[in-house]
Amino acid sequence: MPDVETARGKAPRLGVELGDISLVPSRRTRDTDEIDISWQLEAYRFELPVMAGVSDSAVSPTTAGEIARLGALPVLDLEGLWTRYEDAEIDPILAKLDSAEPGALIPLLQEVYAVPVKLELVSRRVGDLNQAGVVACGSVSPQKASALAPAAVAAGLDALVIKGEVVSAEHVTNAGDALSMKDFIRKLEVPVMVGGCASYHVALHLMRTGAVGVIVGVGSGSGRRTSEVLGVSVPQATALSEAAAARSRHLEETGVYVHLISDGGLSTGGEMAKALACGADAVMLGAPLARAREAALPGLYWEAAAAHPRLPLADPTRSSPLGRLEEILVGPSQVADGTVNLCGALRASMAACGYATIRQFHKADVVVTAR
Repeated sequence: MPDVETARGKAPRLGVELGDISLVPSRRTRDTDEIDISWQLEAYRFELPVMAGVSDSAVSPTTAGEIARLGALPVLDLEGLWTRYEDAEIDPILAKLDSAEPGALIPLLQEVYAVPVKLELVSRRVGDLNQAGVVACGSVSPQKASALAPAAVAAGLDALVIKGEVVSAEHVTNAGDALSMKDFIRKLEVPVMVGGCASYHVALHLMRTGAVGVIVGVGSGSGRRTSEVLGVSVPQATALSEAAAARSRHLEETGVYVHLISDGGLSTGGEMAKALACGADAVMLGAPLARAREAALPGLYWEAAAAHPRLPLADPTRSSPLGRLEEILVGPSQVADGTVNLCGALRASMAACGYATIRQFHKADVVVTAR
């Protein structure tokens, strides 16, 4: 497709969403039981290419164990409710959120997240994950990384996610010292994943910081309003393809393979398959897991961006529960809309296209639907 010229000197590129593309079957097919959808992150192997989070409504210290048992990687928000409040205070807060009217949810989230994060609770929640026997993975924002990550690592954190709406390798500011992602990551003794990003150059710079994974997605998540509020958004298929190209260059230059994690509001097995075909090694699921019966408030989903004290960038959503976590991730499914047994659908898609592993699946042919 040609670029579109909107004015002299400005030629925007065309962007493509996952919903605009379809996978093309190859000349061979495979049995689904021969498909390997596992992925390896440093020393940790996961049977499912899924990272769960980052949202209090999707991952709690309690649900993390079940998510890990099923083969996915739970990511606990280290700036969430469980690091702001003691256990006895959580249930009343969840009850208020559950009974709130739709228009009152954002003000209520802003209120409950106004309580500061407590370092002792950060350490305790990491300890809870260790005690549950799961890979202890936590998420912090770039603004809080320097303050929270060292305490989390000292408490036994196994992997760290540094995640924001838009993350760069270099932040320019006149207000004191800025976080140097490269220096910060290389001082830590745990693998770090960082994002979101949505372009070739930003992805390449983040890979050069030493991150083992780059989270891809800006403005395309469930309920996110970055396009309306900031005018910032990149279609997910394009963002993943750009990041995959950056990974190829980084691999050629360094011999180091950096994993891509798609964080783009995925809700069906078909969307998950298309994200992996565009270059992702795993996907980040929030809203689908918040619809599990085991979730803190089944069916109510919010992201940290919904609780911003002055400029929220996401809408909380409320929907019917889908079933148990196991049913959502690995089945069985009693519905035909692709929202349940996500990983079973992925296996079937890879089998239909003839690819046995996720890295092979990156080579799958795609077509763009003409509009």
